[in-house]
Amino acid sequence: MKNEQIHSTEDILHMLDSFFREEGPWWNRFYSDRSKSIPFFVHAPDENLDQYVQNRLGSPGRVLELGCGAGRNAVYMARRGWTVDAVDLSEEAIAWGQERAKSAQVPVRFHCQNLFDLELQPNAYDLIYDSGCFHHILPHRRMSYLDLIQKHLKPGGYYGIVCFAAGSMGADMTDWDVYRDHSLKGGLGYTEEKLCDIFRDLELIESRRMQSLPQPGPLFGESFLWTALFRKTAPAK
Repeated sequence: MKNEQIHSTEDILHMLDSFFREEGPWWNRFYSDRSKSIPFFVHAPDENLDQYVQNRLGSPGRVLELGCGAGRNAVYMARRGWTVDAVDLSEEAIAWGQERAKSAQVPVRFHCQNLFDLELQPNAYDLIYDSGCFHHILPHRRMSYLDLIQKHLKPGGYYGIVCFAAGSMGADMTDWDVYRDHSLKGGLGYTEEKLCDIFRDLELIESRRMQSLPQPGPLFGESFLWTALFRKTAPAK
């Protein structure tokens, strides 16, 4: 019988995890049929990410992508000279991403694991990017998510996010509602105000709705998504 005694904060987190679906198998099934009409199955990078690369981020550095899916943004960054670590818990998604990287002849270090189990170099990344992962993070895991960003992002480095916009695609519910309903209802919706509150220890650079772009095309964009770019403030000298 599984030990159900609570001895630590981590035990509490695992207990709360158990009240929801097991994510790995679900996402494997999701990515197993590549012919599905899913907007982000296209092989094109986010339009806001392209804007950041062109206008904000400067010379290529190191990027960590959280919830990389089938690797469309990771491959884009690698093509532009960035050193890329890309993480997803779905074996099917990682396999697809590896195929795309091989076809593009670019190096991407894919990690098939839960992002909360990552063991990477601290303060190593110029950019941490999340396109579509954060709105699937359970509220009790949010503090661990924020700790991950603070631990791995360089001082002065950037954090970019694409997530469901409240009132458009994501579920409009409180954190407490998630536990009352035992469900994220497909993903939480966020407002600019809520994102600024959650990431208040980072400096907001810009936030806006993603541009809606025709697909297929060179860039991906859907207006039901919110985009934001933050920066980790360098310590005062």
